[in-house]
Amino acid sequence: MRENYLSIGEMAHINNTTVPTLRLYDSLGLLKPYYTDPETHYRYYDIKQNARFDMIQYMKELGMELKEIREVLDSEDLRKIESVLIRKREQTIQDIEHLKIQRDAIDRAIGSIERYSKSPSRGTITLEYIPARRIYSMDTDVNFYDHDIDTYEKILKQLKHKLIDHDVPPVYYCNAGTLMKKEDFIRKQYISNKIFVFVDEHFPLIHQTEVIENNMYTCIYLDEFDSEKEYAELLLRHCKDEQFEITGDYICEVLTEFNVFDCEKRSMYLRLQVPVSFSK
Repeated sequence: MRENYLSIGEMAHINNTTVPTLRLYDSLGLLKPYYTDPETHYRYYDIKQNARFDMIQYMKELGMELKEIREVLDSEDLRKIESVLIRKREQTIQDIEHLKIQRDAIDRAIGSIERYSKSPSRGTITLEYIPARRIYSMDTDVNFYDHDIDTYEKILKQLKHKLIDHDVPPVYYCNAGTLMKKEDFIRKQYISNKIFVFVDEHFPLIHQTEVIENNMYTCIYLDEFDSEKEYAELLLRHCKDEQFEITGDYICEVLTEFNVFDCEKRSMYLRLQVPVSFSK
């Protein structure tokens, strides 16, 4: 036996791989033994075949499938290898963007749970600084305040379908809210035709979003959708009592939802809020 021949076990050992892996490569035509003993049927590799094994492993690290690797190696065409790698690069870029979206969604979910666990009890009024937020919104010809939660659910579903039509990942389908014009809120004219979801910088339709600027907000917390009007009036009365100037639109924000605990209805924890300024 020639000195540069390696048994399948030796080939596996020096390449830090396994015998089953080499057998798989053999069956796929990726890396066949250089010599098979006609009497013992033992398979042997030439030590120079390590170069092909290294290339196979390198291409795997680039994200190529074994079938693709076999095709490009058999073709011995550098242009084909380049075209496959260009496709892999584009796919990798997409995967990275998806992972960023997934990471941010996890952070938002964790943040929602932390806010819920640390939020004040129902009816508590607070004065808070809220950083700038980005929203994706949809206008509707339905005034939410003229209907019950069933209509809200239908409109929310329409917004979700709009996002689906634009291939927006499902992780953006939560943390919804509605907006009411400042003038309508001050006059207690409950009109809201705008529903939205909070998004981040990786949102696919980023150019169709708008930013709610950072500000000081007077807020009130509640856990019943049907009680919003009552608590909105408490919020307005508090602003008047404290002589706060309302400087922007009213927001009804769904801080978090825990529908895993209640399958009969949407379990929401809400933060009603208006931006304010103060007399000095």
